Amino acid sequence: MYGTEMCKVEDSDRDKKKSKKRRFVIVGAMGLKNLSEIRVEKLKNYSIVNAKSPKMKMWLIRGITSVLLWTCFVQLTALSGGGGSGSWGPRVLKGWPSCFTHDFNSNSASLDVKFLHNLPAKILPPKRVYKNNGYLVVSCNGGLNQMRSAICDMVAIARYLNVTLIVPELDKTSFWADPSEFEDIFDVDHFITSLRDEVRVLKQLPPRLKKRVELGIVHTMPPVSWSDISYYHNQILPLIQKYKVVHLNRTDARLANNGQPLELQKLRCRVNFGALRFTTQIEELGRRVVKLLRQNGPFLVLHLRYEMDMLAFSGCTQGCNDEEVEELTRMRYAYPWWKEKIINSDLKRKDGLCPLTPEETALTLKALDIDRDIQIYIAAGEIYGGKRRMDTLADAYPKLVRKETLLGADDLQYFQNHSSQMAALDYLVSLESDIFVPTYDGNMAKVVEGHRRFLGFKKTILLDRRVLVELIDKYTSGSLSWDEFSIAVTDTHAQRMGNPTKRLVISDKPKEEDYFYANPEECLQPSDDEPMSIL
Repeated sequence: MYGTEMCKVEDSDRDKKKSKKRRFVIVGAMGLKNLSEIRVEKLKNYSIVNAKSPKMKMWLIRGITSVLLWTCFVQLTALSGGGGSGSWGPRVLKGWPSCFTHDFNSNSASLDVKFLHNLPAKILPPKRVYKNNGYLVVSCNGGLNQMRSAICDMVAIARYLNVTLIVPELDKTSFWADPSEFEDIFDVDHFITSLRDEVRVLKQLPPRLKKRVELGIVHTMPPVSWSDISYYHNQILPLIQKYKVVHLNRTDARLANNGQPLELQKLRCRVNFGALRFTTQIEELGRRVVKLLRQNGPFLVLHLRYEMDMLAFSGCTQGCNDEEVEELTRMRYAYPWWKEKIINSDLKRKDGLCPLTPEETALTLKALDIDRDIQIYIAAGEIYGGKRRMDTLADAYPKLVRKETLLGADDLQYFQNHSSQMAALDYLVSLESDIFVPTYDGNMAKVVEGHRRFLGFKKTILLDRRVLVELIDKYTSGSLSWDEFSIAVTDTHAQRMGNPTKRLVISDKPKEEDYFYANPEECLQPSDDEPMSIL
């Protein structure tokens, strides 16, 4: 049970010097206590109230009416929730969105999340009742979208283990050094209430346990990467039951892409597409940017991941001068959690493991016959090399825009030095674009790709960088004419437009298989259904 309902009735006698107080406590159940016992107990307690005062009679009538109404509500809840050992908890309406109903199928997945997203604020799903096995505290690591997928995983894990999840802590020590808290980016109240029929989420630990954690008396560990849910049941749950609180200090890619229960996969989707709603401030600004773009026709979002951190991390230095190569190398050695230090940039590029440069991107878009006059929104931070590296792309596509050029300084003042909040804005605009083109398959590219699939398989051009760099080198060396180059690029990407497809599964190499959040096929609606908009 999550709480109790307390009613206090006081009866004072004005003719006596000392007032006598009677207090009665009525314990409200969440669908588990015998309802007839509750009703009898309430009526019995109310019957002994001194009702000589007209005012007290009025309060007595109101109290009894409230009790009867509440009893009817709980009975309806219990009836609609179903029974049996397989019940995941009561629901007021049989059709209430949940990933764990037995009749939940791929056709209803997105509709359920859409319904949940648009619920009036005052309508809440009934709490799921379960024996709490303990508390799970998690510290996410990485950028916004790496943390986003991790939060989805942690909710699913907490649900499966029947534990209480504490609102996840976001990374503040990575390269971006963003001080944002969870509630600065996501609507925390919506996150908690929208999931309450599946898992209990609290903003903080109960005081006694919180003090223990603050004193360092807590079991902290990183879970094993790409683990099956059985690992959490067999290894993590016993620790939670033993210590009451377990702190997971790494959350990136800690749950396997494939081979998980269907209900768990659907819950990962429900969190991603329904529960993780951005704050009102971010969503309103996102709507504003989209409106400004739409006023001038269709637009393409280019996730140009040619930023300093990515180049330093990947070791990719194509087009950089000697000074820039040295700067990037120093940065790579400065961050101990970037394990790979000695990198051959040329070999990595030929293997398709480097982000496309702005110059390579311009050639690719032209070869794909992207209209020169289309608006291109750059969803990225500062491009490494600045104007010098962007000139070629700007010449090919003069309608390049960024959030900084569409919005005034006052609009973005609260987002400055908060890279995750900036990334959230880019995320929203990316979802709404007519075409989305990522130049590297990082976390944002993958999560946006999966979300656009969920919204109706919106056009997402998934660039084959290994083939592209080979074709680009042949074209620039004169081995291919422009027509030959353009035809080859177009043919290569004919089936790489975000269309329905099966995830590639490589059981012994999870890093090389398709990412669950890039193609959550268990949750996707038929491609001919009406796409859903969240803006």
